[in-house]
Amino acid sequence: MEIAQKVHHARWRYLLDRERLLSSLLLSPAIGYIVLLIGVPLLFAIYLSFTNAISGHLEADFVGLKNFRAIVTDPIFLQALKNTFIFTFVSQVIVLILAKVLALALVKSFPGRPILRFLLLLPWVAPISLTTLAWDWVLGASNSSLSVINWTLRAVGVLGPNDWIYWTAFPEAAMAAIILIHVWRMLPFATIIILAGLTSIPQEIQDAATIDGAGPWRRLFEVTLPLMLPIVAVAVLFGIIFTATDMTVVYILTRGGPYNSTHVLASLAWQRGIFGGQLGEGAAIAVFLLPLLLVVAFLMLRLARRTEVT
Repeated sequence: MEIAQKVHHARWRYLLDRERLLSSLLLSPAIGYIVLLIGVPLLFAIYLSFTNAISGHLEADFVGLKNFRAIVTDPIFLQALKNTFIFTFVSQVIVLILAKVLALALVKSFPGRPILRFLLLLPWVAPISLTTLAWDWVLGASNSSLSVINWTLRAVGVLGPNDWIYWTAFPEAAMAAIILIHVWRMLPFATIIILAGLTSIPQEIQDAATIDGAGPWRRLFEVTLPLMLPIVAVAVLFGIIFTATDMTVVYILTRGGPYNSTHVLASLAWQRGIFGGQLGEGAAIAVFLLPLLLVVAFLMLRLARRTEVT
């Protein structure tokens, strides 16, 4: 009996001492969960994009690149593709600038900082469907006569008693509203990441730069930003992937309107594949940016790794 227990304990010690084997065992549940939740649906979507699958039918024939040839000649798809790039680029630039400013402010010690950090997280932790509906009410997207902004402008005399501004009735204004809501939503996430990067920079480096005569701007651009580049790259990567594949704000606020002018690829894929019943075409729209996002992810991670090593 004692020999068996010793053998059992020896096996456990052997397992605990093998770092690579132990790490693989601990990571395997998470990897399996990711494969089932993301990998299987992704592979199925890629398969559907090469078929003529439609809703309500179990059988589908392989059609090759027919779905992709159809969407690249569709003006609505081209508009959605353009909107996706504009939506992603503009919102990420604004988020990155504002997150940097907020992080630099929140890294300082001042009264009420914990409360302000807590309030900053609220847009990120709140359900996006509820917050978008709140913005719908503020902007009056569904009914301009109920817009909080319009009533405020009327109260201060900017608008007349019979004047109303239709904030989402025009493509440019609707896209601006979508970008505004997405920036408001993503700003806390980016701020927390950059704030974590700022707090990880040793104070001795900042003090040495100050002793050497570097002013605030030189310390920012020659010390802080280069040291934070790996963290900023990861924040930008998450922001790009999340923004380019998100449809919640667009679908709830404008439904892709007016006249399909504010669709992004994710919302158009939902409209064609689910509501339109063209599963193959919807899947082709959904996976269209996959190669580009993979390249962006590879370049961002490589940049982060190289700057971290150097």
